[in-house]
Amino acid sequence: MIQVLPKEIPFFSVIICTYNRASIIEGAIQSLLAQSEHDWEAIIVDDGSTDDTFSVVQPYCNSDKRIRYCYHSNKGVGLSKNTGILASSGMFVTFLDSDDQYKEDHLQSRKEMLIAYPDLEMLHGGCEVNGDIFVADKNDPTKKISLDQCVIGGTFFIKRSTLIDMGGFSSLRYGDDADFYERAVEKGIYIAHTDYPSYIYNRDSEDSLCTNQFIG
Repeated sequence: MIQVLPKEIPFFSVIICTYNRASIIEGAIQSLLAQSEHDWEAIIVDDGSTDDTFSVVQPYCNSDKRIRYCYHSNKGVGLSKNTGILASSGMFVTFLDSDDQYKEDHLQSRKEMLIAYPDLEMLHGGCEVNGDIFVADKNDPTKKISLDQCVIGGTFFIKRSTLIDMGGFSSLRYGDDADFYERAVEKGIYIAHTDYPSYIYNRDSEDSLCTNQFIG
């Protein structure tokens, strides 16, 4: 099946990577549909789910042409993000984990910041954490560090052209966000941070990747 891309370039491309989260992904999608900012497209990248994810997602794709669905065999979150990036067409790419949500003004607040600073290539930060604030250290999974010391990939807003130029995310199954951020800093791209907490990061999901990485 050939999917026709929108004729106009949206401001945001929202990439939702998911794996066997049919029971909770609707919360993420509904928080996107509730946004006060409407200039977006969404690409749901199904990383080889074996549950009813497609059946849950299909009605949203049918009812809102801004939402598209991609499926591939299990490759991990980094490569799933790259699939979404290649399928996207927006000026800025951002992310929404399938067990997280946006507050109603998340996209609108970030659009205002990006317009106010047109040279920005990457914006991140501004997260409300539900649950444990400690995650596995990517350099030593037997230890935990506070999220205050981490970059949170769901909050990333990155120019699509910058993502393409940098080759997207690595194939790491854990720590791909930190890896990308470190490479972006090394490359010298224009990065800004915000503390405005409009991304809801749910750490209480049973299959949370960060939770399951801890060994102790």
